[in-house]
Amino acid sequence: MQETMTKGRVLMEMKKLSISAKRQITIPQKFFTMLGFETEAECTVRGNELVIRPARTNTGGEFAEQILADLIARGYSGNDLLERFKKAQGQVRPAVEAMLVEAEQAVASGGGYISYEDVFCTEDEE
Repeated sequence: MQETMTKGRVLMEMKKLSISAKRQITIPQKFFTMLGFETEAECTVRGNELVIRPARTNTGGEFAEQILADLIARGYSGNDLLERFKKAQGQVRPAVEAMLVEAEQAVASGGGYISYEDVFCTEDEE
């Protein structure tokens, strides 16, 4: 059974899904196509909700220019630059995800914040 409802100003579609004995579900074709799923999905618990969305692909471009500029300014070049760039770039997404979790916790508790330096500290500061 598919339902359409409104939550605030957002039109929402809902369909009740069966869960197999192996805890598997099938994403309805309409939702699969509409949201752009491919071969992977991300699953997140948000409060008492389970959110399933298309897996985000890391294009490798997040903060690339800033990372390279910082490493070059610090004197890295050649293979050393490449290795440090790969390591720094791999730390971006986990740092942002941690920052979002902390922001949600701060909002829920009514206080606290995290600075840019806390999230993007350099290797020397760890």
